[in-house]
Amino acid sequence: MMIERVRKIDRPCGIRHRIPMSQGFQMIRCALISLIVLAFAWPPAQAQRPAPGCKAPTVVCQASARVFAISSYDPVGSAVLIEPGLLVTNRHVVADNPRVQVFLSDGSQRIADVVPTSYPGDLVLLRLEGMVVQQPLILGTAEVDQQVYAVGADVGRGAIRAYLPGRVVAVPPEGKPLARVHHSARSQPGNSGGALFARDGSLVAIIASGGEGRNEAIPIAEIDKLKTQSGPDQALPSARIGLAYRKCSEALDAVRGGNQHMAPSNVDFLYKQCLATGNRQLYDDAGRTLGRQQFLDQALDLFEKSLDQDPNGLNTRLSMAISLHVAQRYEDEIPHLRSLIDALPTDPQVLRLAIQAGKWGGDDILAQKAYALLLEHHPQLKPVAERFMQQPPPPRRGGGAPK
Repeated sequence: MMIERVRKIDRPCGIRHRIPMSQGFQMIRCALISLIVLAFAWPPAQAQRPAPGCKAPTVVCQASARVFAISSYDPVGSAVLIEPGLLVTNRHVVADNPRVQVFLSDGSQRIADVVPTSYPGDLVLLRLEGMVVQQPLILGTAEVDQQVYAVGADVGRGAIRAYLPGRVVAVPPEGKPLARVHHSARSQPGNSGGALFARDGSLVAIIASGGEGRNEAIPIAEIDKLKTQSGPDQALPSARIGLAYRKCSEALDAVRGGNQHMAPSNVDFLYKQCLATGNRQLYDDAGRTLGRQQFLDQALDLFEKSLDQDPNGLNTRLSMAISLHVAQRYEDEIPHLRSLIDALPTDPQVLRLAIQAGKWGGDDILAQKAYALLLEHHPQLKPVAERFMQQPPPPRRGGGAPK
């Protein structure tokens, strides 16, 4: 019964794709979705309680009572109760689904309605009448170097979990309304739509995306904008945006599940659908996918649009640098590497890229700086780096990320 209810809400399997998904890959995806949902459906009494032994500050552990596991287009996500009967989560968690399954603290499950919205960012409201949490909600503002905790659904434990803390690395610059809070707090899949709490228990952002310790969240101030652009009168633009999310995600899944080179028509479809979402996370996913397929012009265009939304996007900038490296556009790559070295001075991939691009692109100062940092933080790489610095070989035909 549980799985049947989820399928009616989610419909992730059996959808017709413009880019065909292999039958085997589709069956695997459906099986994984069922297993993940069961992790939160059984035993239900554990589905929503904060994980035992919460090691965050007491106020953060208490505030986690406002975070709930949900299931929709993404089989497991998270949502935060921001006022009685109203939750917020990521748009990419629900796509165009009209309803969401919410796992409550008493072990029961209820269905929430997605509130239509034309808001251009990765947030959406969920309406669930009668839902109340006694723990008061304190709103805060993210600040650079502030200690923060990510709280969201832990698929493995079947519980809401406060993860190891990190720091706020960057906050949105002026004039970039869709820019995000960048932080190093640990998080994992299933946390999308969860909460980013400050040490004092205040909610400062909604978790959105990330990887490699470079994570992103949406400032809590954006919820006021979301509310003004949400309601029944937003049904048509909301459906259009949600469908673009679904088509983009399915196109990405189809490419990842196949071994063949993409046809030009499929490249165009993926590019347009992901662009229509307005979501820089999906711009990045599509850009990396197209880059691996050697469609570098389209990949670079998506990364450029992503960085225009948020110049602080380190994962985006690194993907841009790699694509420019593959395209052998070293002079264009160098400004991105200068920024990345300042932000990630110990990252070996960034340092190797900077050494190579600096030598091949005529910026010996950058190459020397990266070489010195590589020797300091990764001395085991000295022999290879030293040989390259002394006698750089010509770039390989077709480029390629450094080994």
